[in-house]
Amino acid sequence: MKFSKWTICAMVLGALAITGCTEMSGSSKSSLNAYASISDGEFKVPAIPRGKLKSKWKRKRVSYDTKYRPGTIIVNTKQKYLYLVEKGGTAMRYGVGVGKQGFTWSGTAKVGWKRQWPTWTPPPAMIRRKPELAKYRGGKPGGLDNPLGARAMYLMRGGRDTLYLIHGSPEWWSIGTNASSGCIRLMNHDIIDLYNRVEPGARVIVRHS
Repeated sequence: MKFSKWTICAMVLGALAITGCTEMSGSSKSSLNAYASISDGEFKVPAIPRGKLKSKWKRKRVSYDTKYRPGTIIVNTKQKYLYLVEKGGTAMRYGVGVGKQGFTWSGTAKVGWKRQWPTWTPPPAMIRRKPELAKYRGGKPGGLDNPLGARAMYLMRGGRDTLYLIHGSPEWWSIGTNASSGCIRLMNHDIIDLYNRVEPGARVIVRHS
C-alpha cells in the first residue's frame, strides 16, 4: 500500500503528539531518563539501575481527590507514598521509606526551611544507640554518602523543630520499606524534584492510612 507524502507527514505528527501526551501523563520527566545520572552542583548523582527499581515506587502524577489545598504534602506511611497536592484534582506521587517499628509518627507540621546537600548531625539519642556515630557529633558534610542525600526539608510544629525531616537518600533500595528513624526519605532524584516544587511554610500531613 502506498501513501502520499502528506499522509506520511500526518502520521508522523500524530505519533509525536501521542508521545507527548504519554510523557505528560506520567512523571515530571520521561520514564526513560527520570532516574538517569544527573549533575547537581559539585556532585553527580548516580543513575538508578534500570530494572532494579519497582515501577510502583517511581514518581508519577496521579488523580487525587482531597480537601487540602495545592502545595500540601500528604504522607501515607502505610502505603509508603508521599503526595504533593496539585490543582485540578491531581498530585505528584513519590515512593518513600518511613520509620522503623518504634520510630513511626503521625500528625501535622510545616516545612520550616530547606537545604541543598545538607549536613547530617545525628541526634544525641541516636549516638547513644550507636556510639560509632559520635565522630559525626559536629556534623557530617553533605555529599553522595551523606544519609540526608541531596536535599532536606526540615519540619516544624508550633514554632519548634520536630527533628523530623523529608530528605533524600543514596539508598534507593530502601524506598518502600520501614528503614528510617522516623524521617521520610526519598530517592535523591525524587527529593530534588520535590524540593523544587515545595516552598517553606508548606503544610505537611503524616498519617498511617
